[in-house]
Amino acid sequence: MQVVVVIPEFITSPGHRSTSDLLMRNICGVPLLIRTLATVQRAGAGEILLISPMSVPDQLAQACIQSPLLRGSGAPRLVRVERFDPNDNSDWASLGDQLEDRFVWLPWNWVTHKQALASLTASGYSSTDWALPTWITRSALLAGETPKVLRGPRPEGIAVTSDDTAAAAERLLVARSGKVLDGIHTSFNRRLCWPVVRWLSHTAATPNAVTFGGVLVAALSAIAFAQGSYWWYVAGAFLFFIAGLFDEIDGMLARIKFADSPFGTWLEGFADGLSYLLLFGGITVGLYRQYGSRELLIGAALLTGTLLSLIVTSLGRKRATAPDRPNEYLGRFYRLLEEDSSNWISRLVRQAQAFQKRGVLIHYVFIFTVLGGLPLLFYLAALGSHLTWILALYFNHRFFSQPVQGADVSGIDLVREAS
Repeated sequence: MQVVVVIPEFITSPGHRSTSDLLMRNICGVPLLIRTLATVQRAGAGEILLISPMSVPDQLAQACIQSPLLRGSGAPRLVRVERFDPNDNSDWASLGDQLEDRFVWLPWNWVTHKQALASLTASGYSSTDWALPTWITRSALLAGETPKVLRGPRPEGIAVTSDDTAAAAERLLVARSGKVLDGIHTSFNRRLCWPVVRWLSHTAATPNAVTFGGVLVAALSAIAFAQGSYWWYVAGAFLFFIAGLFDEIDGMLARIKFADSPFGTWLEGFADGLSYLLLFGGITVGLYRQYGSRELLIGAALLTGTLLSLIVTSLGRKRATAPDRPNEYLGRFYRLLEEDSSNWISRLVRQAQAFQKRGVLIHYVFIFTVLGGLPLLFYLAALGSHLTWILALYFNHRFFSQPVQGADVSGIDLVREAS
């Protein structure tokens, strides 16, 4: 799809802010116009047309389209004009054949998330509302008719025109910083993280720094579990829950600030694995102190199974995704399980898979610990860890016997949000 974004002709606002201040207003750590363009790019736009009047300094317009956040071949194309009024058909006609037959009009200050833009639908006709993003037909514009838009449900988003709307836009971004496959546990966790994520978005903190912070908290959790008494167990479970929230925060922050990267995905996976090893190591030592040497044998089996699970799963991720899109692994795996539902193993694993997510596990670690069921969780985890790597090996052979080549991954819109 083609998306047309027009910078309005303004010099100052009633609040006496400069053009630069208006265009580059900080929204969750990203300048407003750059955020608009980056969201469009990540929504899958085939072409972005940025129309800029001469009243906007060329250096400012160039800085927007050359931002490092606008990556790859979908970078915006800048069109400089003397003036542009969307209500004037002659201004549209001046763009000539640069417009596609149907395109999306997007206000320059519209803050939303990429799923909302990617799912923008078209049905019926209504009068043009230039304050909202919408599909537009080129033929009506160039024929001099009263512009008609293809109407769908009102798109989710907020036009930033004031400090109040900027704050509302930030709340919307944080609330929509989850992923397509978030379940009830993960959604609850993310709500707990909202205030922290919004605050961190205005700091220099990076998602990778948050990831390392989560590993540190997981290490403190392991130390607490290793003390071998009930209240230390409870403290360890609470710290592991907090470490799990760090795991939510780093991904949310990366999506809000467009700081996601293949390295970050692999780092997050490594940090998750290390956190599991720290947790189970701490529990092993604690239960050994409480119950004796038999727990060391169970712990050794648990740690071995956990390590094998991490290795086999990492190999599966590498084979199942392109090098620049490792975040697509889990979504692709879920989709393949659903397509393979005639296989009873696939059906069973698809139902049980959610309980292996860290966002779910932190709840059960805390509940079992508080209720005095840590030994039972310990034994179940030992069994589950070995089932995990055996099943991962099975599905690596069943689904990913051949490595994915570049853009050959299908179902891209779903899986990019699923890691």
